[in-house]
Amino acid sequence: MSAANEIEFMAEDRALRAYVARPEGLGPGAATHPGVLVIHEIFGLNDDIRRVADRLAQAGYVALAVDLFAGQNRAVCMTRMFGGVFLNPLEHQGARDTRRALEVLGGLEGVDAARLGAVGFCLGGSLAVALACTSDHVRAVAPYYGFNPRSPEALRRSCPVVGSYPERDPTRRQGEALQAALDDVGIPNDIKVYPGTRHSFANRGPAFDGVAAEDAWNRVMAFFDEHVAGG
Repeated sequence: MSAANEIEFMAEDRALRAYVARPEGLGPGAATHPGVLVIHEIFGLNDDIRRVADRLAQAGYVALAVDLFAGQNRAVCMTRMFGGVFLNPLEHQGARDTRRALEVLGGLEGVDAARLGAVGFCLGGSLAVALACTSDHVRAVAPYYGFNPRSPEALRRSCPVVGSYPERDPTRRQGEALQAALDDVGIPNDIKVYPGTRHSFANRGPAFDGVAAEDAWNRVMAFFDEHVAGG
């Protein structure tokens, strides 16, 4: 079971919202828990992303699922953010907002700020990889079908990565390139391409693949238990 609530915080000159899910019974005086930032895909902070946060809380993590589109036109915001992902992947507004959300997560009551991770889907997967390359406060990230920064040098600064990619999608090559770059400098990683799957195979929708999604989740949890919770 988990306990959840909504919060609001400032990021640069605007307010962002987030859904916070905590392990059941986490209260004053309780031991601190590791935290995981959950970064949504193009559909924003929806029930599917909230379920990811709830599931992390059930596994013993405090999860903060940020709404990067809060207070903005989603289509306009999404266009600008994807432009940033490809043109300035490490320093566009979405990347800065993601780092701010990680900071907020680390400051939540009951969270051990020295044990933080991030998981992201599509757009969020790209932001998770950018976070891995720019933040000293994240111990591991789990991108699902995201894009890498264009600079190979950026990936050399990454934290450990557990990535999940669909075979029938262009992001497959992103996963393969990410694995090669991390292997080249000895950064721990677990990158897997799932045969026969399509984009968004782990999110509820037409491309959902329950078998692949469950396998990916188990890999993420094992990796986070080693590199985030017990790192």
